[in-house]
Amino acid sequence: MKYKELQNKSVKDLQKLLSESQEKLRELRFKVAADQLKNVREVRDTKKLVAQIMFLLSQKSKNSKNGKEDKSVDVKKEEKKDEKNEKKDKAVESKVKEVK
Repeated sequence: MKYKELQNKSVKDLQKLLSESQEKLRELRFKVAADQLKNVREVRDTKKLVAQIMFLLSQKSKNSKNGKEDKSVDVKKEEKKDEKNEKKDKAVESKVKEVK
C-alpha cells in the first residue's frame, strides 16, 4: 500500500490495518523459521508497512493534541518556501542591477 493512501485513512482504519499487518508479520516469521516462505522480501515489506502506519498514527495523535490538521502544516511550510524564494529572487535582481 502506498504511503499517500495511508495518509488518507482515518485513525480507526489505521489501527485496524496495523493490527492486521502485525499479525501477518508474526505469521511470516513463523513461516521463515519453518522454511515454508519462498518470498522472504514479503517480511521486509510488511515491516515497512507497520512502521509507516505507526508513524502516521503518532503524527495524527500529535496533531490532534495541538489542534492542527495535517494539511495546514504543509501549507505553512510551502508559504515559507515561497517567501524565501521571493526574497532570493529580489536579492539576485538587485545584484544584477548593481553590476550593470
